[in-house]
Amino acid sequence: MTVSTHHFGLATAAIACGAALALAGCKLGPDYRRPDTKSPPHYRFDSGADPASLADEGWWQVYQDARLQQLIREALADNFDLRIAAARVDQARALLGAARLQQLPAISVSAAAERERTSQFELLPGTPPISNVFELQGSLSYEIDFWGKYRRATEAARAQLLQSDFARQDVIAGLVAGVATAYFTLQALDQQLDITNRTIGTRQKFVDLTSAQHDRGTVSELDVATAVGQLAIAKANLPELRRQIGLAEDQLSVLLGHNPDEVLRTPLEDSEPVADSTTPTPVPAAGLPSSLLERRPDLREAEQNLVAANAQVGVAKANLFPTISLTGSGGVASTALSSLFSGPARLWSFGGSALQPLLDSQRSLYQLDLADAQKREALLQYQKSVQAAFQEVSDALIARQQYAEVQIQEQTWVAAQRTANTIALARYRVGYASYFNVIDSDRDLFSAELSLSAAHLNTLLAVVQLYRALGGGWQIEPPVAGNPAQH
Repeated sequence: MTVSTHHFGLATAAIACGAALALAGCKLGPDYRRPDTKSPPHYRFDSGADPASLADEGWWQVYQDARLQQLIREALADNFDLRIAAARVDQARALLGAARLQQLPAISVSAAAERERTSQFELLPGTPPISNVFELQGSLSYEIDFWGKYRRATEAARAQLLQSDFARQDVIAGLVAGVATAYFTLQALDQQLDITNRTIGTRQKFVDLTSAQHDRGTVSELDVATAVGQLAIAKANLPELRRQIGLAEDQLSVLLGHNPDEVLRTPLEDSEPVADSTTPTPVPAAGLPSSLLERRPDLREAEQNLVAANAQVGVAKANLFPTISLTGSGGVASTALSSLFSGPARLWSFGGSALQPLLDSQRSLYQLDLADAQKREALLQYQKSVQAAFQEVSDALIARQQYAEVQIQEQTWVAAQRTANTIALARYRVGYASYFNVIDSDRDLFSAELSLSAAHLNTLLAVVQLYRALGGGWQIEPPVAGNPAQH
């Protein structure tokens, strides 16, 4: 239903002209430019300058264990931190939509019907005691964004939306790293539990052997007591390992969005760390430091925070200048419903205003000082985040290199101790060596195998940390046909 008159159409046209004027107007405040960062030409401890990076690969390519991949998919679907981050993205999107609407005219329609009786003592001659008033009216109001306040506010809201989305990506990367860390830790604890159980079995045989020799009078009771003590030491490791396994399963269950429960994992084909196993793979390529700014979600999140703070400076500056508004309204009003849309019933109004705060100008100046200070803080936070990112990559590279060296030496240690243990046991059986030689070699072998398992875990976790530090892990897995379990 059209209720506006020709004059109200002129008012609408004037407001449209005001909108065009706003678009042609200036935007106060500085336009954003990415700050200069002191990126090193290459990472410290990096073996080369290959532009390719481990972080360019998806997590499904880095972590080949099928069971681990399935756990990561479950976590991406059900983890509460990730779902919270997604809700924050939706909040930021709604705020952006609201900010955009501030640049458009406000349109409203009102309808009213009123019936009243006037006291006989107040009636004018010829006026009926009961009267009716019917009114239908539409209005437009528009604040000309001549200084770019609302455009800057929209710019800030858009940056905050991107910031929240990059924060969500960072949660994904951290979640993938957390699941991989917990999974590898569980596998290492399982391996250490197998080593301990195997050692217990070996030492139980020692106890049986020395007890039989003691019954024949060939060894003293001291040998039996020593063998029993060494068996008890190995058994004492079991409760602590089971405790750690339970805690790791609970931690991984929560990451998956489940209540604490047992977690299925791929059993190691050979849980015994063999001394002749292949050496650790070379340190993966780190890529160029300059690409880190575009790859790491947390750095892009910090940059969008700076973009938003920069735009808020423009909003604060615009608040120092007059507010220019245009308003227009039109409609019909009549005492009879049948005459509501007749020519005499029409009404319209149009006006403009300019408001310059005087008493409140000092507060606006303080708001500008606040916006400038917040921008400086955001800039420093961004620069600090970039520096911390370079440190994390450097730390992960040196950790991967040195843990690999440790694992190689641990493998050598295990191989030597197995040889020494075999020789000591053979010499003991023919009476050429003391049982204490057997005890010492067995104890050293047990320690060496546990140390090798820990070194292997450290090497795996160093890769996880390097992948995370380089900005990998947030990529979306491509759909695979015929895999309904994939999200």
